[in-house]
Amino acid sequence: MKDISRRDFIKVGAGALALGAVAAACKPGSDKKGKGVEVSEAMPLRTNPNTGDKVSLLGYGCMRWPMVRDEAGNEVIDQEKVNEMVDYAIEHGVNYFDSAPVYLQGQSEAATAKALSRHPRNSYYIATKLSNHRGFEPTYEEGVAMYRRSLGFYDTDHIDYYLLHNIAGLAAFKQRFLDNGLMDFLLRERAEGRIRNLGFSFHGSESGLDELLALHDTYHWDFCQIQMNYVDWTHGNYSAKYAYDELVARGIPVVIMEPLLGGRLSDVPVPVAEQFKEREPSRSVASWAFRFCGTMPGVLTALSGMTYMEHLQDNVATFEHFKPLTDEELEFLEEMAGLISDYPLVPCTSCQYCMPCPYGIDIPSIFKHYNGSVNEGMIAQSTDQKNFRKLKRAYLTSYDKAIDSVRQADHCISCNSCVPRCPQGIRIPQELRRIDTYVEALKQETL
Repeated sequence: MKDISRRDFIKVGAGALALGAVAAACKPGSDKKGKGVEVSEAMPLRTNPNTGDKVSLLGYGCMRWPMVRDEAGNEVIDQEKVNEMVDYAIEHGVNYFDSAPVYLQGQSEAATAKALSRHPRNSYYIATKLSNHRGFEPTYEEGVAMYRRSLGFYDTDHIDYYLLHNIAGLAAFKQRFLDNGLMDFLLRERAEGRIRNLGFSFHGSESGLDELLALHDTYHWDFCQIQMNYVDWTHGNYSAKYAYDELVARGIPVVIMEPLLGGRLSDVPVPVAEQFKEREPSRSVASWAFRFCGTMPGVLTALSGMTYMEHLQDNVATFEHFKPLTDEELEFLEEMAGLISDYPLVPCTSCQYCMPCPYGIDIPSIFKHYNGSVNEGMIAQSTDQKNFRKLKRAYLTSYDKAIDSVRQADHCISCNSCVPRCPQGIRIPQELRRIDTYVEALKQETL
C-alpha cells in the first residue's frame, strides 16, 4: 500500500460536517408541463454559489439505462423502466439528471427527456454535453447542431448545466472548441441565458487540469465534472484529491462522476467486503463510496448511473438524512483503498468509450468478468493449488457464458484504436493479452 499522509486523506473530515449549504427540498411549482408530485425533504441539497440552484447531493447519471431487444432484435432503452426510475428519483428529491448525445448509442438524451417531460420543468435540472469527440467532426456547424438537438430533445429554452465533454487538456480544448469558434458561441448562449452553467468533464492528468484551470479567469468555468472516489483520491491514475482541491480553491463547484469506479466499489474483493460488513452490517458496500463523495463540502452532486430500481433505492437510502463520514471512517476508507489497489484488477469503469471495437471484441465485458473473478477469489494461481481444476472449470465456463467466443480477448490484433479513447489510460491491448494468456494457461494447465 502506498505510504501517504493520513492527514491529507482525512483533513476534510473536520470541515465535512458543514456539508456546504444544505437547503430544504424544492417543491415543484406551476408549470405548463406535467403535474407536481410530493417530493421528499430528506434528500440533502447543495447550493450552487453561481446561480443559487438547490441541487440534490445524489445526481442521476443517465449513461446506463436498462436495455431490451425490440422486435427487430436491436438493443433499445427500456422506456417504461426509465420512466419508473425517474419518477421514483424525483419523488425522493433527486433533481439533477446528466446525459450526453453519445450515451447508449445516442439513445440516452431522448429517453431521459421523455421521462422528465412528464414532470414540471422547474422540478429538475438538465445536464448534457457537447460530445464532439467520438465519431463527430469538431466543426462549428456540427457542434451547434448537436447543442440544438439537445434543446429539442428536452423541449426547453435552456440547459441548466452544459459540459464540454471529455476534455483532457489544452490541446483538445483548442481543437474542439477554440479554433473552430464553438467556445465563442457557447459563451454567447450563456450570456443570453440559454446555458445557465457552462463547464467541462475532465479526463486527464494533473497537468491537463492545470492547463484548463489557467483559463478560468478568461472563461469563468461555472462547474467541473471529475472522476472522484476513495480509491482515486490518492491511489488512482491521477490524484482526485489534487483535482478536488484545485477546483475548491477557485470556488468552482465539483460534480462527481464514477463514485463507484464503474461499479467496482460496489463489488470489491471478498476480504475487503467482509471488513465493510463487519463495521456496517446493514449498509451496502456501495454506500461507503457515496458517503465519501458526499462528505466533501465542495461537491455539488455525485452522479450514479443507476440501471436497476434496487440500485436507486439503495442510493436514495444512503443520501436521505445524510451522515458524513467521521475522520476515523475516512482513515478506514484509506486503508481499504490501499487494499483494493493491491489487487491485480483492470481499472475499467465500463464507460464504453472504447467501443465499438473494429474487430468485435467486447472489451468492457472481458474486463468486468476478469475483475469479478479476482474479487471473488476465483483466480487460479498455479496447477499445484488444491482446487485448481475447480477454479479452472469455473473461470472458463463463466467466461464462455459471459462473452461470445468471437468477442473474446484472443481476437485482439493490437490495432490500438481503443487506446486513445480510454479515459482511464488503460493499455487495453496489453490487458487483453494478459487475460488471454491466463485463459490459455488454464486450458493448457501451464500455470
